[in-house]
Amino acid sequence: MLPYLFSIGPYRVPTHGFFVALGTMVATVVFVREAMRRREMNEQLFGVVCGTLLCGAAGAKLSTLGLYVARTGDASWQGILLNGGKSILGGLAGAYAGALLFKWAVGYPRRTGDLFAPAVALGMAVGRVGCLLTEQLGTPTTLPWGIVLSPVLAARTPRCATCLPGDRLHPSFVYEILFHVGMFALIWFWLRGVPRLRHELLKVYLLAYAVFRFGVEFVRGNEVVWHGLTRSQIFLIPTTLLLVAYFVRRWRGGAFRPAAAIAAFPQTT
Repeated sequence: MLPYLFSIGPYRVPTHGFFVALGTMVATVVFVREAMRRREMNEQLFGVVCGTLLCGAAGAKLSTLGLYVARTGDASWQGILLNGGKSILGGLAGAYAGALLFKWAVGYPRRTGDLFAPAVALGMAVGRVGCLLTEQLGTPTTLPWGIVLSPVLAARTPRCATCLPGDRLHPSFVYEILFHVGMFALIWFWLRGVPRLRHELLKVYLLAYAVFRFGVEFVRGNEVVWHGLTRSQIFLIPTTLLLVAYFVRRWRGGAFRPAAAIAAFPQTT
């Protein structure tokens, strides 16, 4: 739809890449600000952040590797890196694993989920603007806020069987942007001040996003591969169950009772 945002001399800046980079920068600023507020920023934590970003980028690419090769037959590294797709869910999984790996590698002992949660939420909101401007919008709808594509825009949208000129389409990426902005506001202005949720904010965010994303997939227009479900939904089922099981176990152990939370963490920052 809008593959390039602007040009710098002979170089055209890709829209999606620009907003992904901008989202990464926004997330980094939020992370550093929160780490400084909690007086936790140091060289070890900086190494953890770099490793998390690296593994997140690798996860986003690797999670679409098989699909790209199957569709194009191109297994070259150049084709995969330059033309292969990226998956937000793969990026989140890679980043989560990267944080654990690099915390172990640099010997960083503290938990970092509360630092990452607001940063990831706001960074995702910014990055999804690039998706809105470059990818298929969603399935047809009669709702008044549906977006109508012109014939030119419909023809320029890749692999979008539902992008027919004149049809209203769900602005699925707008839904995602609003969700992530709302989660950032919820975490930043309320949840990070709740003692019983200390060290749990990233998992709260991930569980909320897993449930939301599973639902929004029904109006995304992504390929259905099994029993009416998309690849993302199939991935989200075990992920959501694991997160729910984690919170149930913590709740049964009394972790979220006010007295237990205050006793464990008498001072909050």
